[in-house]
Amino acid sequence: QVQLVESGGGLVQAGGSLRLACAGSGRAFTHYNMAWFRQPPGKEREFVAQIVFSGGSTDYADAVKGRFTISRDNVKNMVWLQMNNLKPEDTAVYYCHARKFANTYWGQGTQVTVSS
Repeated sequence: QVQLVESGGGLVQAGGSLRLACAGSGRAFTHYNMAWFRQPPGKEREFVAQIVFSGGSTDYADAVKGRFTISRDNVKNMVWLQMNNLKPEDTAVYYCHARKFANTYWGQGTQVTVSS
């Protein structure tokens, strides 16, 4: 069982930055691939970024490449999403996600609102 708690969301102007944090607890957090997803208002949840359990490989959605950076610290059981040059279309609830084989876990989400 893995528990995930997100923080760091808020209201920011376009062009600004936010850093989301995901605190993980439970067994073998370091064995899980971690990701961020988001759900814009009225839309389905979508992939944003992922990082493998070792931290050695990352992947990003085209819409955020070059602006967002995912990172993790397996000693602290933390995952971050640094978001720069935010745009109004980045407005969404952001969710932390953990996956190992068929086992998946979600956090409760944190709201990010970008004003134009």
